[in-house]
Amino acid sequence: MPTVQAVLPVEGMTCASCVASVERALGGVPGVVEAHVNLASEKATVRHLANLDAGALRRAVEGAGYAVPQLDEGLDPLEQDAQKKRRAYLALRNKVAWGAALTAPIFALMYWETLGLDALVAIPHQLNFVLQLLLVLPVQFWAGAQFYRNAWLAAKHRTTDMNTLVAVGTSAAFAYSVLATFFPELFHAEGLSLHVYYDTSAIIVVLILLGRLLEMRAKGQTSQAIKALIGLQPKTARVVRGGAEAEVPLTALQVGDRIVVRPGEKVPVDGVVVEGRSAVDEAMITGEPLPVEKGAGDPVTGGTVNKTGAFTFKAEKVGRDTALAQIVRLVEQAQGSKPPIAKLADRVASVFVPVVLGIAALTVAAWLLWGPEPAVTYALLNAVAVLIIACPCALGLATPTSIMVGMGRGAAHGVLVRDAQALELAHTLDAVVLDKTGTGTPRRPAQTDVAAVGGVAEDEVLGRDERGSEHPLAEAVVEGARARGLEPEKAQDFDAVPGHGIRATVARGGASRRVLLGNRALMEREGVDLVALDGRLDALAEAGKTPMLIAVDGALAGALAVADPVKPEATGAIARLRALGLEVVMLTGD
Repeated sequence: MPTVQAVLPVEGMTCASCVASVERALGGVPGVVEAHVNLASEKATVRHLANLDAGALRRAVEGAGYAVPQLDEGLDPLEQDAQKKRRAYLALRNKVAWGAALTAPIFALMYWETLGLDALVAIPHQLNFVLQLLLVLPVQFWAGAQFYRNAWLAAKHRTTDMNTLVAVGTSAAFAYSVLATFFPELFHAEGLSLHVYYDTSAIIVVLILLGRLLEMRAKGQTSQAIKALIGLQPKTARVVRGGAEAEVPLTALQVGDRIVVRPGEKVPVDGVVVEGRSAVDEAMITGEPLPVEKGAGDPVTGGTVNKTGAFTFKAEKVGRDTALAQIVRLVEQAQGSKPPIAKLADRVASVFVPVVLGIAALTVAAWLLWGPEPAVTYALLNAVAVLIIACPCALGLATPTSIMVGMGRGAAHGVLVRDAQALELAHTLDAVVLDKTGTGTPRRPAQTDVAAVGGVAEDEVLGRDERGSEHPLAEAVVEGARARGLEPEKAQDFDAVPGHGIRATVARGGASRRVLLGNRALMEREGVDLVALDGRLDALAEAGKTPMLIAVDGALAGALAVADPVKPEATGAIARLRALGLEVVMLTGD
């Protein structure tokens, strides 16, 4: 039976043990072939049989104590996700800020006499302890409430996670301090002074929350690459319905809709042109700097930019089926994939918490059996130390977060990594192969060569007017002329020939001259003899340049060549790669 892949958002995960719990729950659903959960992206990728009820996956996650948020079908899922994460970030930031504000005076009270503050205000020990208790209560049970909530959910399902360690460790320190505050005689011993550990409880809660805040901020930054890809697509489309054009949101488009695209607008979805002609910039898909001529029957891709004319096309793929949506999905899957080292961390975390709890229990038993008096005090303090020091939330966060950051930074610079394993293996590379077009080049053509024939000067060839054309090749010619200090002549009767070039009339010395500028097909159609430049044209084409021919009054006058030059920063990057001992190959042909 065929399998399909589903991606579920999962809320409530905080550590690698949570990941293991969700993966076990999903893996136990009949029909699930494979389940991977990524803590950094908060998503579960599940491959299952095609006949599996999607609701079973949701119930499995919720049964494990975690939530699968419902998305509003009428809104952009990425925008909903961004809003949810923004609210969560602000809420966590408030908890960290208030927790830190309350923890600072706890430390001041803890070291009141050491700092010499008792000379200003003398505070009895009992009152000092009570003040610390009042300050730590909101930190322990408001800011740290999520640790108790998640630990309880884990306990209900007969498992443990990092929240269990935090909750047990800080609660032990808090409970010991409360007993020491109100029942000091329980811990009295000869030569020992009574201590409370409210500061320990508070600072652990605040520091772990701060770590999660920084992690949440890093995850938010890595999603910018996906947002940039989504930004390539317009929010609305101009659809012909009932004989009239109507602006509708992209989510309302249907297969078969006829959509009008005007000059300068982005193509909203994938489809086929049914009416009109234009040149479309497809650099975001192919990297090619030159627009592609489109006419009836030609395909267009969502996210590409219409340059010149207007056209109408029929939508064939909408929503998640468009090429751009598939690219976004590949980036998300890559960011959510697990390298081998992350899978090792998950296996370690699945047994780590129970082992730590066992060691803490043995610590208590050892101090009670063989420790000096007060044995209870020493037993509790050392057990708390074991629980707190052994709380390695970084075990579940460091690897997935670094993968997300690495892939996010790469995507922001145009580098898409196929999966996390490829990123982990990157240090073994010994060669790098680059596609020149769009990778090492700015995707903006520039004039490179000028050739004149029949006694015409190069400046004469370059000075012919292209200012009436919006084509990037025309812009390159104009810029090349101005770089030589020339101002192209003003043309009259300008006529663009789609897919071929331009016709224009140029007045000089009281006479009007008919000028053609375009490709070989235009010249052959107009009967211009190209023998004088045949060899030169082939050489330019072989060098990866685009030749444009110029004819004046039906006679060949010369040729111009434009190309997509290598970017200076690309040259520097290649030099750095070679300095690292890597072989770099740049492909320039098809």
